[in-house]
Amino acid sequence: MELSDSVTHRNGRQRKPAVPQGDMRDGNRVLNTTPDLEEEGEALLQGSDTENNGHESVRPGIREELGNVSLLLFLYVLQGIPLGLAGSIPLILQSKNVSYKDQAFFSFVFWPFSLKLLWAPLVDALYLTRFGRRKSWLVPTQYLLGLFMLYLSVTVDTLLKSDEGRGPDVVTLTAVFFMLAFLAATQDIAVDGWALTMLSRENVGYASTCNSVGQTAGYFLGNVLFLALESADFCNKYLRAEPEETGIVTLSDFLFFWGVVFLVSTTLVAVMKKENARGQHGNRKVREETQSVMETYKMLVSIIKMPAVFTFCSLLLTAKMGFSAADAVTGLKLVEAGVPKEQLALLAVPMVPLQVLLPLIISKYTAGPRPLDVFYKAFPFRLLIGLEYALLVWWTPSLKQDGGFPLYYYAIVLFSYALHQVALYSMYVACMAFHAKVSDPVIGGTYMTLLNTVTNLGGNWPSTLALWMVDPLTSKECQGAAGQNCGSPEETGMCVKEGGLCVTSLDGYYVESVVCVVIGLAWWVWLGKRMRRLQDQNPAAWRCRIGQ
Repeated sequence: MELSDSVTHRNGRQRKPAVPQGDMRDGNRVLNTTPDLEEEGEALLQGSDTENNGHESVRPGIREELGNVSLLLFLYVLQGIPLGLAGSIPLILQSKNVSYKDQAFFSFVFWPFSLKLLWAPLVDALYLTRFGRRKSWLVPTQYLLGLFMLYLSVTVDTLLKSDEGRGPDVVTLTAVFFMLAFLAATQDIAVDGWALTMLSRENVGYASTCNSVGQTAGYFLGNVLFLALESADFCNKYLRAEPEETGIVTLSDFLFFWGVVFLVSTTLVAVMKKENARGQHGNRKVREETQSVMETYKMLVSIIKMPAVFTFCSLLLTAKMGFSAADAVTGLKLVEAGVPKEQLALLAVPMVPLQVLLPLIISKYTAGPRPLDVFYKAFPFRLLIGLEYALLVWWTPSLKQDGGFPLYYYAIVLFSYALHQVALYSMYVACMAFHAKVSDPVIGGTYMTLLNTVTNLGGNWPSTLALWMVDPLTSKECQGAAGQNCGSPEETGMCVKEGGLCVTSLDGYYVESVVCVVIGLAWWVWLGKRMRRLQDQNPAAWRCRIGQ
């Protein structure tokens, strides 16, 4: 259950923990297609530290590159804004009583970050030399992001409008936000690549910090802050002296503001920031080496065809089936039960220190030769937390009061979420540690990107399926109108028209919760041990034989 997001990621779309091995929400880093990272790094270092006259140049300190660091941080913040907005839409849709099939359809919005491996080689290889390798993609994608936001600012109220005869236009919302996510993923590829040359060799490590901090800040602005300021109840209770019917900001206002920010800032970057300027790191340009697009794709295929990698990828694609109901549906069910969406979003704030500390603590246990042992041990605890989530959802309606929910209820939700984060991060950090352990260093960037992509997809498809199956597994009966039933929206309308009321006799969420735990336990017993045995493979089994 992501309290600030209806579909978790957390699976593929989870927010990014700051871990040394990787990145959760964005495991698919830009492809590093250089043949040998260490040798190339030395070449870059030598090239950037030597002046034309043969004298050593002064290595730039971080103070001398604060402008570049600030620009990177700002670009990553911009990237997080559409992701945060996309994460807030399911909660808004749930408050308008859309079906879970509609929620499942909208969940495809969160797939592009898990699929960007498919077009990352194109972004890396195709560009206008005079304009700049990274700006060739960064500038048009950010202009399109701004234009899409301006378009949405005019149409989003109509798209979300729910009349008696029709609900929100989920298809159009999904199409537009899918494009926003696709453009944000493309922008991420470009910014990641630019960070490697924008900063000097000595300071390039700050790029990952900008990535993590910037995306998290942008996601917070677009999700948590927006939901709070959009809520009339929250604003009237905490921010206003006189109550009003609407929040301080509306979704259309928020989209318009950030659309303008995207257009203005992109214009400034396009005009004022020279990507290929000499003297960025001394007097010499940093040289970038890439493979061709076809070579990169052939490399990916050769990696997947290796028996050990194919087995591991198959396990990654199925490992999260047991968590799908808890991760994807629980937050929406709490909103359906009356918990204010802005309160759920705000409960994610106290989790930030825990999300920072957990990877640091867990990495001590995953640094050895068998990191997947931690994954295996945390697996059943995360399954049990899924059952606890179902119990929490069942208990929630009985605690609702005229003034909302008591404080101790939110404390219990927060504690449950904290336990979930411990299990989730234990599995995630262990998985990333194993990725780093087995990745062939000759093609480490491409190798890691592939494994992270599969990991994210292994969370995306079960979440979408879990949302899709809630309605078919739910049973409702019409009370107060003889001969009527509630098997479809049309039949539900007839029941209400005849003076009846559709009452849920069996909620599909509870059915899913039990079925998912059973599937998860079966996976843990039979396939979990097989995943652990992969750690016993000879290191040569993970080495890619390119060209064979």
